[in-house]
Amino acid sequence: MSLKVGDKAPDFTLPKDGGGKIALKDLKGKAVVLYFYPKDDTSGCTAEACAFRDAFPDFSKVKAAIVGISRDSVKSHDKFKAKHELPFTLASDEDGKVCEACGTWVEKSMYGRKYMGIERATFLIDGKGVIRGIWRKVKVPGHAEEVLRDAAALK
Repeated sequence: MSLKVGDKAPDFTLPKDGGGKIALKDLKGKAVVLYFYPKDDTSGCTAEACAFRDAFPDFSKVKAAIVGISRDSVKSHDKFKAKHELPFTLASDEDGKVCEACGTWVEKSMYGRKYMGIERATFLIDGKGVIRGIWRKVKVPGHAEEVLRDAAALK
């Protein structure tokens, strides 16, 4: 399934770091930055998480929640979050259903070997649950700032 700007974001409920669950419907009324990343504590994913962490005060000013999603376990998320002092929610999509619904579970290739994995992608969702921005095959440098600019423009 390929989501487009203007589509309703697929609702989900996932286990999250620190225990409990997070559901998209619980974030209604505020902008949501939903970012998908391949793996906790790998170089690119750490750089991306830290960029969102560093920009977190600015995202808070524009009333935007940040939620990171990977297929890592809650236990892995807890360690990653503590190690890098991440102030936002990390959700665990271990069965990959949310990745599938958002079109981020894709065939990848490394050194000629094909495998399935998470495409680094970000979705900006408005307070009514409508997708207002999509970034696929994200390059980490400058990405958090670009998403922040678009989140601030949602007013």
